[in-house]
Amino acid sequence: MSRTDQLRAVRTTPRRTVLISGASIAGPALAYWLNRYGYAVTVVERAGALRAGGYPIDVRGTALEVVRKMGILPRLRDAHIEVRRLTFLEGDGGMVASLGPHSVTGGVAGQDLEVRRGDLADALYAAVRDDVEFLFGDSIDTLDQSGHGVDVTFRGGGRRTFDMVVGADGLHSHTRELLFGPEAQFHRYLGYCFAGFTMRNTFGLSHELMMWNSPGRAAALYAVGDAVGDRDEVHAFLNFARPEPPFDAFRDPEAQQDLVAEVFADAGWEVPGMLAALRTADDLFFDAVSQIRMPRWSGGRVALVGDAAYAPSFLTGQGSSLALVGAYMLAGSLAERAGDHAVGFAAYEQGTREFVTMNQDQVGAGDAALFPTTARALAERNDMLRRLSTLPSAEGRPAHSALTLPEFTP
Repeated sequence: MSRTDQLRAVRTTPRRTVLISGASIAGPALAYWLNRYGYAVTVVERAGALRAGGYPIDVRGTALEVVRKMGILPRLRDAHIEVRRLTFLEGDGGMVASLGPHSVTGGVAGQDLEVRRGDLADALYAAVRDDVEFLFGDSIDTLDQSGHGVDVTFRGGGRRTFDMVVGADGLHSHTRELLFGPEAQFHRYLGYCFAGFTMRNTFGLSHELMMWNSPGRAAALYAVGDAVGDRDEVHAFLNFARPEPPFDAFRDPEAQQDLVAEVFADAGWEVPGMLAALRTADDLFFDAVSQIRMPRWSGGRVALVGDAAYAPSFLTGQGSSLALVGAYMLAGSLAERAGDHAVGFAAYEQGTREFVTMNQDQVGAGDAALFPTTARALAERNDMLRRLSTLPSAEGRPAHSALTLPEFTP
């Protein structure tokens, strides 16, 4: 069949249906590209509405080309957080170094973006909301691939059949569990836990991050805007090393608070005030620092994208960028192969896995440069920061730019 015949067939056959679970970053990005290629897309999201706010995230390297192709780059540039300095502190609160952010992150000034997670989610949703069906306040309960499609039962009681289903439902993906089994077999713990929340900016911080360290512990305050008295907020972050994940605390907010308070009980600087704010925070997020590593990202008519398939951890700064790139690659791979899901899923993995692995390999268990776990490693890091022009990185092309996007022609 010629290319012209293939295009004619695509236009005259019924639109293939795809259900995407998750409406954060990967889900709406995938919905945009699948809709553009002629698929009928439904996105189901457990939350009752699009989640606003959230911590700052990076969009850089290859992901910048994805958002440019989507037409949302100008909006994201307007939302860019202009962080002016990063200040590192000793255990006693004394300053180690105060640096420009790109010296530490290896980013490119004037090109790389840092935006609030909610601003990126809003931009993605606005780009696709008029063309895609969104089901908020619901989620997938069961998947059955025994027929000619995927029979889906929703938690709300509904039943529908789709040609394909894609899990874009994050690190603790329910879709992945339904398809491949328990998370533990794919979960790679990196030796740290963290608590994040917002608190009042009583510190006079503006467009900056301050980080306090002692061996195996870090506390950070991140002001993404101007200081405007007690109406302003800062993102507070407490990170600590731990040999094994505290499984008993993951489903118990009070246990999470008690654990963090115990770990940081003798810490100085602003940590006592941070611990007090943690107790009353209504947006506390606690988790292990981890990655998802899978031998394959699909099974039958169901595939995974973003953190559900290959979470790199926040230590890489690449979670959102991998989600954006993965969505582009998955949609294009399916479209270019005339909807043959098996061939398309295989092409998606073949074209994306090396890029994903390079970015995941930027950090190993317990060796994050900004969070040293021993006194010697902390002293070495502080010495490096004092003489820093840029943090040492691998030779050659940066991992976040290692993939050149193909032009797909369905």
